[in-house]
Amino acid sequence: MVELGVVGKPNVGKSTFFNAATMANAEIGSYPFTTIEANVGVAYVRYKCPCREFNVKCNPRNSLCLEGTRFIPVRTIDVAGLVPGAHKGRGLGNQFLDSLRNAKVLIHVVDASGSTDAEGNPVPPGTRDPIEDIRFLEGEIDLWVYGLIKKDWGKIVKQVKMGVYDLVSLLERKLTGIGVKENEIKRALMEAELDPESIDKWKEEDVMKLVRKLREINKPIIVAANKIDLDKSRENIDRIREEEIDVVPVCAEAELVLRRAAKAGLIKYIPGSNHFEILDDSRLNNRQKSALKKIEALLEEWGSTGVQETIDRAIKDVLGLISVFPVEDENKLTDKDGNVLPDAFLMERGSTAKDLAYKVHTELGDTFIYAVEARSGRRVGEDYELKDGDVIKVVSAKRG
Repeated sequence: MVELGVVGKPNVGKSTFFNAATMANAEIGSYPFTTIEANVGVAYVRYKCPCREFNVKCNPRNSLCLEGTRFIPVRTIDVAGLVPGAHKGRGLGNQFLDSLRNAKVLIHVVDASGSTDAEGNPVPPGTRDPIEDIRFLEGEIDLWVYGLIKKDWGKIVKQVKMGVYDLVSLLERKLTGIGVKENEIKRALMEAELDPESIDKWKEEDVMKLVRKLREINKPIIVAANKIDLDKSRENIDRIREEEIDVVPVCAEAELVLRRAAKAGLIKYIPGSNHFEILDDSRLNNRQKSALKKIEALLEEWGSTGVQETIDRAIKDVLGLISVFPVEDENKLTDKDGNVLPDAFLMERGSTAKDLAYKVHTELGDTFIYAVEARSGRRVGEDYELKDGDVIKVVSAKRG
């Protein structure tokens, strides 16, 4: 399962965002280091379900379908707040960074109102520049990755110049713990315009340039600008956008209220929607009615709370994943047990029908013969490039 990392300094609403996205119960508090151990939960990314197009009622097994929208699970981890010097182990730095090893995208929750200082302590809105927080986190992760290779850099240079190993294989071995792959290292070297053959002439800034590119490629970041209900948020978000930073305006607290109210049967609300419906006004007290009224105004102003949009953009835009629906009967759109459109898989853009076969089961990939694209009913070969929303039957030698 794809893993997202929810990161940021203390007291910016990370755990509130995590709870809203996953409906988990991470501790929430307005003080630094509320989160000590990493919290793990499941968030969901939205895709269009084929059920309405095919006019069928689906019964998903590995995902959810709400009014024609398929919610596909993604593993999400909320880690301890980051403070300056984390790469040296300050605060909970080592724990923070180790928790991010498997994350494919980092969701950086920042205080858009600028009402928390560098350490996460409350300050008047507008006192802290959220852009500083964004650059700070990028820098801490860069220094962390740099630290992983720095202590052996002399040895790496010597082995490359002697022709014992090439730089890519050495770095891949060194950084395997954080999931860095060979193609990512090659791409980083190219984008940083660094020549491995002249590695003995590299300066420290050249190594840092490579590290920054690796971080951008291996740990891309999307910013969730939280607390849009507070003063100074809009102007700060505008400034963040001027820096060409990928940012989503967010009010995690409002999303959490809506999801909990929906779970309690007080309102009808689909995550990511720009509206909600009160089901029974008599069950709400005055405080709850007032809170929902404020959230209604926020939705009108911003379009959504931003929590679901952040998850969607992290998976769809940053990672470029598409949804594919494997079936065993392309006419009834069912599996062997009669479940209609039972599974939804996330696949990398550019994946093929054979890649899907391996995703379903290794043996299915090994014995692949052809696939059937359900919309057209045509047979396609192993190199057929999957499209978002495809419904695919895989035919193998074993299954016939």
